Amino acid sequence: MRPLLAGLTFRRPFTILGILLALIVIAAFVLVALNAQNASSSPLMTVVVATRDLQPRLPIDSASLELKAIPVPANYPKVFFTRLQDVEGMIPLVTIPSGQTITANDVAKPNQALGSQSEYLPIPTGYVALTIPTSEQQGVADYIQKDDYISVIATVSTAGKVASKTIFTNLHVIRVGTQGNAAGGNSSAASSLTVVVTECQAEVITWFLTYASMKYALESFHDYLAPGAQTPDPGCPTVTAAKGVTLQIMQAAYPTLF
Repeated sequence: MRPLLAGLTFRRPFTILGILLALIVIAAFVLVALNAQNASSSPLMTVVVATRDLQPRLPIDSASLELKAIPVPANYPKVFFTRLQDVEGMIPLVTIPSGQTITANDVAKPNQALGSQSEYLPIPTGYVALTIPTSEQQGVADYIQKDDYISVIATVSTAGKVASKTIFTNLHVIRVGTQGNAAGGNSSAASSLTVVVTECQAEVITWFLTYASMKYALESFHDYLAPGAQTPDPGCPTVTAAKGVTLQIMQAAYPTLF
């Protein structure tokens, strides 16, 4: 009898351990069932979901969005979007993975995502953005707006001679005033224009701003370039193609001004 009792005593801890494991498994199943019941009892809401990974600072297009019905508790904060048009054009503040619902905490309106998370400026490959000064007389009485195209007229006074010449045409205006002005929707009486130019053009404009004067002419919207039509300039295809300018180079490039 003694060996039998010893065997029973040896097995008893394993029996208790088995019972405890069984209870833990049962409890886990109960919790899963309760969560599933709670999820299924929540009302469905049709919300906007990303169809691909959305990267910060890149405006969201309609092809990257879809509507999907998900369970949302009735008392859940109203952070979801229910219409595609409410999200289209907004700027992600963080990376939004494909399939994730888009919330108001993840995106911002253009020009309101200030700081390092603001949207990228629409600068084509091979070009740069340059800010030039403007005023009522210099900049067509504040009629120049974002996405307009302008021509630049330079006036040089040297050796008793004054001459003017259009040095550039079809410069795309991508911003009017500062980012703060754009966020507030106020472009009236702006003191600057941000335009898209090649790095070579940026050097020439900087020279004229330093040693001459410039005015801008607003081009007809019938003559505007189609979106995306600005291909790299063969004469200055990259930023590194710019080699600097001197008075002698400017005199050779614009002989009628000197």
